[in-house]
Amino acid sequence: MAGSDIDEPFEDEDGSLVVTIGEDAPARLDKALAAAVPEEAALSRSRLMRMIAEGAVFRAGIAVTDPKTKVAEGEVYTLRLDPAVEVATLPEAIPLSVVWEDADLIVIDKPAGMVVHPAPGSPSGTLVNALLHHCGDTLSGIGGERRPGIVHRIDKDTTGLLVVAKSDRAHHGLARQFEDHSVSRHYLAVVHGVPSSADPRLRGLKGISFEAGGILRIATHLARHRTDRQRQAVVWEQGRHAVTRARVVEGFGAQAALVDCWLETGRTHQIRVHLAYAGHGLLGDQTYGGKKRLGAVLGQGAAIGNAFPRQALHAASLGFDHPVTGERLEFSAPLPADMAGLIAALRGE
Repeated sequence: MAGSDIDEPFEDEDGSLVVTIGEDAPARLDKALAAAVPEEAALSRSRLMRMIAEGAVFRAGIAVTDPKTKVAEGEVYTLRLDPAVEVATLPEAIPLSVVWEDADLIVIDKPAGMVVHPAPGSPSGTLVNALLHHCGDTLSGIGGERRPGIVHRIDKDTTGLLVVAKSDRAHHGLARQFEDHSVSRHYLAVVHGVPSSADPRLRGLKGISFEAGGILRIATHLARHRTDRQRQAVVWEQGRHAVTRARVVEGFGAQAALVDCWLETGRTHQIRVHLAYAGHGLLGDQTYGGKKRLGAVLGQGAAIGNAFPRQALHAASLGFDHPVTGERLEFSAPLPADMAGLIAALRGE
């Protein structure tokens, strides 16, 4: 993919990850792998370093055990993943909004406040807990005990569509589509201000351009913030290539806008970080929204918008090829009540 530090990996038939070192990759093996492995594989840099030390990373069939090993463009590394382990996370009878389900996958309309998989601070009440109750033992084992079937994620306070694999063959097929960016994902967001191609400030920002039809294109690299590891930040030298496109659906004076966003890549917090970088952070975003406030000109809409308790972001549509049948599937989810109410208030209704 043009602009990436390293070619995207793919999963081999035995569940291993195969990575080909691309142009301008980080020089050290551990850093090169950390930059290359997709988030869906759930391999943190610390786990990658353990895998290297344990002899689970191979080049030309020989284990490479030094994380400082220098890499070269074109080298191929195989990461031997642990076999799926029995899930220790407990099933919980949490209601789910199921949009589609068959023997291989399930599509969920996730509510605000639900974490996708267990993590420190969120050991229960997650989507995985609910899926274990709903699906029983049919979830894909890939992803380990805390992330069975999870192919991609959306943030805790983001609502909307998410697909989960119920079989290993579906997991492999969906993962490949996310890696080659053939999955279609559109999000609806309510942002501060109204992005415009006539704005000289916006046009002057590095990585910002406009395409036909007034479509805003934001292309940067993203990496963990240097001082706050819970946040992502725009960077230029390291990180992972990220591209977001956005189109204004409706403006509310000059104060706010409903924006349709779609992803060419899928990085952690990508839409939130990119729109904040562009100066149009999401309403209610406590992490990236800054201290902007809607003006009194919007009346009651300003009060509701300024008090909105979460980032105003909804995964509205999702499209992909069925990983087993090949059928193209397209799904949409209506705005949740809180965002629909926010938009109505901004309209003055």
